[in-house]
Amino acid sequence: MKTTAPLILLVFALLYVPTAHADTFGSGDNTFNIDFVTIGNPGNADDTDGEPDPAGKVEYAYRIGKFEISEDMIDKANTVGTLQITQNDRGANKPATNVSWKEAARFVNWLNTSTDSKEAYKFDVHWDFQSWEPGDEGYNPNNRFRNSLATYFLPSMDEWYKAAYYDPQKPGGPGYYDYPTGSDSPPTGVDEFGGTAADTAVYKFSGISPAYPADITLAGGLSPYGTMGQGGNVQEWEETDLQLGNSSTRRGVRGGYWNEGAAFNLSSLSRFDQDLGNWNGDLGFRVASIIPEPSTLLLGALASAGLMMWRRRLS
Repeated sequence: MKTTAPLILLVFALLYVPTAHADTFGSGDNTFNIDFVTIGNPGNADDTDGEPDPAGKVEYAYRIGKFEISEDMIDKANTVGTLQITQNDRGANKPATNVSWKEAARFVNWLNTSTDSKEAYKFDVHWDFQSWEPGDEGYNPNNRFRNSLATYFLPSMDEWYKAAYYDPQKPGGPGYYDYPTGSDSPPTGVDEFGGTAADTAVYKFSGISPAYPADITLAGGLSPYGTMGQGGNVQEWEETDLQLGNSSTRRGVRGGYWNEGAAFNLSSLSRFDQDLGNWNGDLGFRVASIIPEPSTLLLGALASAGLMMWRRRLS
């Protein structure tokens, strides 16, 4: 009888491939999940046809939230972590808006500290943002905004851009689309009730004028990597400033929102900025993350399967 070790090894390898996964935060009645999708294909080429030029090249695999952060997630984090983040009150599953960059960073820091990880962003006692400096544990000279030891963070310009517009399986070869629904044509606009149909987005189009953003899980069709709502619904904060530096008090904003009069602001050619202390009712965010290492149990199982296969070959 042939050994099943190669099959066992394959099964565990497939189980470890990080495609979509939900991380859990909070406790008791204030528990919530954030669904992440994996953005692979590290070292992809830049896009030279978008804004900024170049954009989208990321040298590592990472994860990004499939959905925007919801009001319910903020409410529960506020309760457990006493974060005192203010937001609109449209409904539990609506995207959290009226959240400043500093408040979004505070939420991300709590995601880290509540799961025994390092804070991503540095603030002084007055909640003024500070860059990480040489000598700080986790200092990264290539990104003084983000601590390199953090698990969760706001997506950089390139991380956000790649998740929205890049398709490693694009016909004709890997490349970028103009819109975050896997198309070079504007998506069909849908109203505040949203939906999940391919090539749709929540924004004003053909006379549709919704009053509010849709629920985060009904914010239109998916990007090639499987994210929802990177075009339309609400604009989203980037970690990166508009000049791609490390000292600006302003941060990139992109993706468009539910009451856009045209599709352009959903496209790869549109990028704005806001002061990191500003907030408004059409601006929200999503969270990105490192790819977690395989568990000790999984590593042990892989090692056992490998040992079985090695012994079989010697017999």
